[in-house]
Amino acid sequence: MKIVLTGGGTGGHFYPIIAIAEEINRIVDKEHIVNAELYFFSETEFDKTMLYENGIRYEWVPAGKWRLYPSIRTIVDMIKVPYGILVALFKMYRLYPDIVFGKGGYSSFPTLFAARLLRIPVIIHESDTVPGKVSKWAGKFAERIAISYPDALQYFPKERTAWTGQPVRATILKASKEGAREYLRLEEGIPVVALIGGSQGAMIMNNVLLDALPTLIDTHEIIHQTGTKLFKETSETATIVLGDTANKQHYKPFPFLNDLATKMTAGAADIIISRAGSFIFEIASWGVPSIIVPITNSNGNHQKKNAYAYARNGACEVIEESNLTASVLATSISDLLTNPEKLSAMRRAANEFFKPNAGHMIAEQIVRIALSHEK
Repeated sequence: MKIVLTGGGTGGHFYPIIAIAEEINRIVDKEHIVNAELYFFSETEFDKTMLYENGIRYEWVPAGKWRLYPSIRTIVDMIKVPYGILVALFKMYRLYPDIVFGKGGYSSFPTLFAARLLRIPVIIHESDTVPGKVSKWAGKFAERIAISYPDALQYFPKERTAWTGQPVRATILKASKEGAREYLRLEEGIPVVALIGGSQGAMIMNNVLLDALPTLIDTHEIIHQTGTKLFKETSETATIVLGDTANKQHYKPFPFLNDLATKMTAGAADIIISRAGSFIFEIASWGVPSIIVPITNSNGNHQKKNAYAYARNGACEVIEESNLTASVLATSISDLLTNPEKLSAMRRAANEFFKPNAGHMIAEQIVRIALSHEK
């Protein structure tokens, strides 16, 4: 049994793929399926360690990105698209997998196109309320379509679509409360606010938090994942902003939170501030109240729609970028932390929103179709 996994080169696409691969491996072990092989076709490996730990072999497939804004790089990427299709066709024909799972994003297009031409079964998963171009196209021929938000059902054939929720990796599925404050060196008895802008960081959110630090630092512990590329600039600015402030040790910047640090942060945080991508589902899995700041210009305005879909459930508050200032952020944090009844309701709503079996449900379908194709 050969399974190809493909998706864009961001954490929002990659980490759910790993969550599904974990479940596929569990099913393979439980059912004693022999000769099961997993492959990841994409333009980048993203995380070599995670691929290795889950027994996934990487195959490079170039891909061109269709940008929403004018860029000279779009011309280069237009050339990469047909080349990527040829590479994918060659590798797929040589391997001839039993099924292809697509997580969306431009990086998955060449592999899904090759699967279509070679008549290899396809399953896709869409994380957003509004699917991207590749997911909309692949939904026309995919045997099964899984969605994270029920709002996305309108874009796909109902008879082949299931609302599964979002797969979350087992390694971060549960928050670690015990020892979290000691691990993160947080003071006891002080509320904890975590801003997590994704692996690449979020410059607008970083800057607003830095402006709000003088207001927040005396009465809050601040955990700040800045993004690897933005860490040096952000931490240096924070040093200047805080100066000789007595409680400047309350500010804890990190370029990136590994799995253990993520679980500890989830266990310690009273509020998490985040973008409106796939990370919403990780927050929901921990049952932590949140403030969601959607990107203003996203494909199909999906981040804003994601944010309000989550807010309708009562699990978060939404601050749009146009309204995001230091005073608004600080006031929102203060209002939530001084309202324990609302925080409790948000925790319950987050837990109710999350579907813990998403990865397993998708993995079961992948394995079932792959085995029938293999025969």
